[in-house]
Amino acid sequence: MNKRLKLSKNRMIGGVCGGIAEYFNLDPTIIRIIWALFTLVFHMTPIVIYIICWAIIPGSDGDEEERLQ
Repeated sequence: MNKRLKLSKNRMIGGVCGGIAEYFNLDPTIIRIIWALFTLVFHMTPIVIYIICWAIIPGSDGDEEERLQ
């Protein structure tokens, strides 16, 4: 099985949490809540990590044009 981490079309901001949820076959809401809790606990560091992930994780098929606009 060839699983790849990609940005999701099920997105709130950039699709990172949705992509992680699809990769691990979980509900995106759970990942978003965990990410928000990490942001509160680790004093905004996960926001920087989110931006980096948004920049390096490839988009889903045909998503590059949408992300750049």
